[in-house]
Amino acid sequence: MKTLWLGAASVAALISLSAPALAADADLAAPRMGTWGFDLAGRDTAVAPSQDFFEYANGAYLKAMVIPEDRSTYGAFNALQELSQQRMHAIAEKAAANTAATGDEAKVGAFYRSFMDQAAVDALGAKPLAGDLAAIKAIGSRDDLAGLMGGTMRKFGGAFFGAYVHDDAKDPETYAVYLFQGGLGLPDRDYYLEERFKDQKAAYEAYVARLLGMVGWDKPADYAKAIVAMETEIAKVSWTRAERRDDDKTYNPFEVDKLAAYAPGFAWRKFLDSAHLAKADRVIVAENTAFPKIAAIYAKTPLDVLKAWSAFQLADQAAPYLSQDFDAAHFEFHGKALSGTPAQQPRWKRAVATIDNNIGEALGKLYVDAYFPADSKAKMEALVGDIHTAMKGRIEKLDWMSPPTKAKALEKLGKFHVKIGYPDKWRDYSGLEVKDGDLYGDVQRAAAFEWDYRAARLGGPVDDDEWGMTPPTINAYYSPTKNEIVFPAAILQPPFFDPDGDPAINYGGIGGVIGHEITHGFDDQGRKSDGDGRLTDWWTAEDAAKFDAQAKKFGAQYSAIEVLTGAHINGDLTMGENIADLGGLLLALDAYHLSLKGQPAPVIDGLTGDQRVFLGWAQVWRAKYRDDRMRQMLVSDPHSPPKYRVQVPIRNIDAFYQAFGVKPGDPMYIAPQDRVRIW
Repeated sequence: MKTLWLGAASVAALISLSAPALAADADLAAPRMGTWGFDLAGRDTAVAPSQDFFEYANGAYLKAMVIPEDRSTYGAFNALQELSQQRMHAIAEKAAANTAATGDEAKVGAFYRSFMDQAAVDALGAKPLAGDLAAIKAIGSRDDLAGLMGGTMRKFGGAFFGAYVHDDAKDPETYAVYLFQGGLGLPDRDYYLEERFKDQKAAYEAYVARLLGMVGWDKPADYAKAIVAMETEIAKVSWTRAERRDDDKTYNPFEVDKLAAYAPGFAWRKFLDSAHLAKADRVIVAENTAFPKIAAIYAKTPLDVLKAWSAFQLADQAAPYLSQDFDAAHFEFHGKALSGTPAQQPRWKRAVATIDNNIGEALGKLYVDAYFPADSKAKMEALVGDIHTAMKGRIEKLDWMSPPTKAKALEKLGKFHVKIGYPDKWRDYSGLEVKDGDLYGDVQRAAAFEWDYRAARLGGPVDDDEWGMTPPTINAYYSPTKNEIVFPAAILQPPFFDPDGDPAINYGGIGGVIGHEITHGFDDQGRKSDGDGRLTDWWTAEDAAKFDAQAKKFGAQYSAIEVLTGAHINGDLTMGENIADLGGLLLALDAYHLSLKGQPAPVIDGLTGDQRVFLGWAQVWRAKYRDDRMRQMLVSDPHSPPKYRVQVPIRNIDAFYQAFGVKPGDPMYIAPQDRVRIW
């Protein structure tokens, strides 16, 4: 699944909504951006667009903005995320207070009450872990531990290998089991192997020892040292994130019975059976060359170290749902040490995030009922149609693509599916028990409920109505196997989309996002799937070579950027998102021009239509990062930092030079022959 933003969400700004009931609260209605959709006061007009366009568009806003103490990053995106959190909070508070609530509302209310009852959670201390810790201590062999790891994937706990049920990339109408490398507690293999992360690695070892001590594990410091040493060995043989992006290299089907010979030392069948995947006779292995090496590490590591590792993984994942001492330890490492965040978020924010993560469609249905205007969906459908038309025109006019490949590209585009706002069919949570006063159990049961729901579909037909995000999510995505683009309700607000705003700003905002997601179907990986979502090579060799040459040229522009001392953007890791940003902005411009129907664009506050499209895109990405969070992003996130999602694409667009009079010698200038031309 390709997203506008992964992991730490990027977030936009906001909109005044005319919605029933809860939206009456002034805190829940977002202000518009300026008077016509753009924050003119946020510009730094002392900086010329030809010198630094991002600063010109956002400099005053960024100078005035201070990152909140409970965040590692903040910007326009996060402001919209705050609004979504406030709305979910209002929904959860109302549900929790309604003792007569039934169905989804009752479950949301009970989940919220359990999370917010700090006194009850604190009174339990580490007791909720007792049964799971006892199960780990009772393990007598590595094979039995592999079985336990399969079971922990359904609830809390770690495993040397991950698994999930997903659409089969080469048979997208059926579900398959995917296996992938695991075993690491730090954000990326680089944290174990590179000197620049030595402080974080040391903090991790101290954190492992701290949690093991808190759960009463024997010799916590000794086991922490052994655990980090073992994980360092796993890191050495793990694939990089850039390598893991390759859809061809990560599709490696195996018969389950042959895994034991291919990657000996790990009880594969026990692992899958305990994960309720017993009927799987075939799996798709992602990082295939790493599997035998990680299995060998598992086989040679002393059982007591493996058990201590499992105990730590359990405590680490459960800590946010345990007493304050566990919660504080978890935040001090994950929040402060890794991301540089000074303060923990208030408990209610963590509560609504947990509910959204665990029973998201139950909460999402209540969110849509309260906050999503029906006409937003219709207006979005029209915008998607415009961007689709623009992409069709671009493909037809490509001078580097041969007619056979072009015909296949147009066929794929013609088969795109679109989902806007919310699912047509909501999830049924009637089989899930949510109990007051049992936060640990609530999260475990919700996780197992979700896992078993997906595991039960193995081998069956794919549910094309399913969503991969919940309606309150500030994000969007493209699914290669479904060949679809999806836009949750909460992103359809300013600065992405303002139904009363200037069309040029909307095209630069949500239009750029729509174009971004459509372009994902044709980025360096998305282009490998056809119109039916099947991973297959539909390109001529000559066309593929031309595409790859331009993509490599584009990646080099990003890799040359040193964001912090010694820390560069990884042009290979971020390739797909970078191509999607460039394509999205090009499509937004084309669609805006089409919308004018031959008439001249109006000039607003001295700004032309094209200038406003570029400003609409720039406004979406204004943000600040703490240095530790930025360093983490640069090695683990497939998206480039926000500033460069603006700066680099526009330098490759001819219309930018015309719109702002950029000339040779200007810092933003790239010679025409050096500009990247893909879509």
